[in-house]
Amino acid sequence: MRAFFVAATVVALVQFLRVREMRLLPLVFGIALLAVAHHQADWFAARPWHCAAGLALLLALLTLSPRSPAR
Repeated sequence: MRAFFVAATVVALVQFLRVREMRLLPLVFGIALLAVAHHQADWFAARPWHCAAGLALLLALLTLSPRSPAR
C-alpha cells in the first residue's frame, strides 16, 4: 500500500510540474501525507497524518471543484 501512495505522489507531482497549476498542490500534499501515514507502525502514530491528509484532500476538493458562473 505504501508503494501505491508513493507512486501516486510522484505522478501528482509530475503533473503539477508539467502544468504548473497551483490548485494541484493540496492534492500532492494530501497523497504525500497518506504515504507518510501508511509508513507508520501503528494506528495511533498514523492518526495525525491521516487527519492532515483528509484536510489536505478536502482542500483539494474545494480548489478543484468547478466554479459556478457569477450571477
